[in-house]
Amino acid sequence: MNSRARKLADALLTLLFWAAVWLLLARIVGQELLLPAPGAVLKRLAALAGTADFWVITATSIGRVLLGIVSATALGLLLAVLTAASRAARVLLSPLMTVVKSTPVASFVILALIWLQRDILPVFIAGLMVLPVVWANVSAGIQETDAQLLEVARVYRMPRGRVLRRVYVPSVLPHFRAALRSALGFGWKAGIAAEVLTVPQRSIGRMIFESKLYLQTTDLFAWTLAVILLSLVIERLMLRLIARAGRSEKGGAARD
Repeated sequence: MNSRARKLADALLTLLFWAAVWLLLARIVGQELLLPAPGAVLKRLAALAGTADFWVITATSIGRVLLGIVSATALGLLLAVLTAASRAARVLLSPLMTVVKSTPVASFVILALIWLQRDILPVFIAGLMVLPVVWANVSAGIQETDAQLLEVARVYRMPRGRVLRRVYVPSVLPHFRAALRSALGFGWKAGIAAEVLTVPQRSIGRMIFESKLYLQTTDLFAWTLAVILLSLVIERLMLRLIARAGRSEKGGAARD
């Protein structure tokens, strides 16, 4: 059995184990209102997925969160370059990033509600959670760029564009990929949490809130499972795009 098949088998066995634990706990509790069985949740999720509203709601939430993540990623890259080039910028921005990482999401949601509309706030919150992660990782990648390679590039007077492609990008890309893996999870969870607290129209967070409000526990579990599955799918797709971009960059560097 190769490593890929082994990983798949391990994942399936782990999934089956925890599904069995869930089923056992559901039977012990014996009340669907408190803990529905896995089969009931999957059946309800399938029923929801068969409606147009489900896809409109999920697409709207995904759009909000991805807008925040993409915007924060671009800003994080720019700030990392700025703080790498300027010690003053690094000294000024570092405490701010520490504050953002340390403050609970709920606190930012309550404060931001004063200035932002409910539909915009999840975008802001998702981006706010992603920004320090991207900034910190990309800054580390820039700082760890091989000084000897930079010296060689300086001696041979390589153009800045080639130095960027052949020296900085290979150094930063692993850090950026790690940042994106963490940021996608943080941003997705933070964006959905913001939706739960602000209940904007046509959002997964609103459906979770209403399910809890009306004691529709099976719906609550179904929407939560949808959040988990969507998080996995989004993360895989984004990481594949980054990996493909990395391979293209290597091919371009080889041609240089």
